[in-house]
Formats: sequence, C-alpha cells, structure tokens
Amino acid sequence: MSRVMIIDGTNAFYRSYIVDPSISANGQPVGGVIGFMKSLQKLIREIKPDQVVVCWDGAGGSQRRRSMNKNYKQGRKAVRLNRNDNNLSADEQRENRTEQMFRLFEYINQLPIAQIVVDNVEADDIISAVCREFPGWQKIIVSSDKDFYQLLDDETILFRPIQKKIVNKNSLIEEFGIHPTNFALARAMAGDPSDNLPGITGAGLKTVAKRFPFMAEEKEYVVEELVEHCKSVENTLKFHNSVIENKELILDNYKIMQLYNPLLSVQTYEYVQNIISEYPKSFAKTEVRKMMLQDGFPQISWIDLFSACNRIVNDC
Repeated sequence: MSRVMIIDGTNAFYRSYIVDPSISANGQPVGGVIGFMKSLQKLIREIKPDQVVVCWDGAGGSQRRRSMNKNYKQGRKAVRLNRNDNNLSADEQRENRTEQMFRLFEYINQLPIAQIVVDNVEADDIISAVCREFPGWQKIIVSSDKDFYQLLDDETILFRPIQKKIVNKNSLIEEFGIHPTNFALARAMAGDPSDNLPGITGAGLKTVAKRFPFMAEEKEYVVEELVEHCKSVENTLKFHNSVIENKELILDNYKIMQLYNPLLSVQTYEYVQNIISEYPKSFAKTEVRKMMLQDGFPQISWIDLFSACNRIVNDC
C-alpha cells in the first residue's frame, strides 16, 4: 500500500517555534524553521512516505466557525516561548515568528512536497479533504490535535508527535469506547476548552461512552437519536436530562467540530485536488543549501532529508 504523510503544518511550526532555541549565524532566532525541518527529516526517515502534504491555517482561518459561534477560539493565550529569546520585544518576536513561517514556506517549495494554504480556511478542513484524495493509500496524519480522531479508519492513522503516540481506529475504540464515526458527536457533548466550546455538565468522554455504549459501533448516530435514547431510559440520570436540555448546544458544537464534511467551498476543493495532482515533484537541493547558507543555519546533517527527497522524486 502506498503511503502519504499529511502534516498539520501550523501545529508543527508552533511546536518547533516554542521549543527550539536555535540561533542563526546572523544572530536571529530560527528555531521555527530549523525545528520544523528537523522534525520533517525524522518523520520522513521513520515513516518512509511515498508522498508528503503539508497543510496550513490560512489567514482568517477561524472566520467561518466564528460566524457560527463568536466565542470560538476566543481568549486563547498568546504564543509564548519556553525561554527568554535574545531580549526581543513582544512585537519583535511576532515579526520574527511571521518571517520564519514565510521562510519555511519557501524551503518547502524547493522540496518534492505539496503544501496547501487557503485564506479563511483552517488546516483541519484541508487535511480532511486531502485524505479523500488518496483512496487506497495509507494516510498518516501528523498532529497533536485530537480533532483528527474522527478521521481515523482502516486506511488512516494519527501520529501525535508530542505524545509520541500512534492512534488508529481500533486503539481509539479500545481507549475511549467510541468509534471515530461518532467521535465528533461525543466531543460535541464533552466540549473543547482549548477552542472555548463548553460542553454539557458532567459529559466527559468516559461518561459519554458509559451512557451511550452503542457509540462504539461503526453506525453513525445523530443528536436526535441520543435525545430519544435519553427520553426512553427507565432510570433517568442527571446526564440524560442534560443531553435533552442541551440539544441545541450539542448541535452547535457538532457543526463546528465535525470534519466529516469539511467547511470548504467547491472552488477550494478543486484547488486542493489541483495541488495534489499538479504540484512540482522536484527537489532543488542546491537551492536549499544556498538558502541555508543565507540564513546562517547551524551545522546540522540533512543527509536523511535529502536522501528521502531524492527517493520521493525518483518514485514519482
């Protein structure tokens, strides 16, 4: 089976930016770029994909979901480094972070890797769409985001790099008692504090699985069926009443959380399809080396990354 690695680029970049203290020979922080490239090298070496796709949040990516719920992702703490960084002011750090991200785009453009970014679209939706473009392939999503649990199936797995954990359909059902097909609905009840989406009182994922054991089945359930089940329970608990009373909250959360039908226009779908089929499968190694010299990269061996890029080009 051919294998495609789909990277949540925004998630990976911020992870590298926060933890990698690398400073260029020019005295500038470059941890976001170097950390991402080192992670990419490690992932390609270990996963050995036939193709790689990097997906990014576009400018204003949260706009559509925020139009459904104005509180979506509100109140998130600003990105903070885990160290003091060269006495840069907050504004200088933001400017440097943006410069690093755009420079990383330029590096990836020299590699045989597709990257996709669309204004007003989140990477989550793009990743869902990309998965559809590789039927019959093994798809490995790389992200620490639990939102992707719902996309797991017989061909799709999730690698969570921070936790160093691989999650597939069977391990998800074993751990949570919830099938990927029903995971977005379960999370709609539990809520997601990281996105400022409150759930219903007492509805953690373990409680959801205990009260609705049938959600471990592959059958896709909807909110109305859960409400009817709660009404039919002989010994009604507080949890059952909360589900009934908060039906609209669950529905609203589900619309925001679900990735089964990503929030993409027809034009964006076509754009994603075009990128996947038409991106240049070439490797400008000399240009990459030149860019590294210009950016004052510290001495790091990139042999594995370059070898993997050559392999991907030759296999295309």
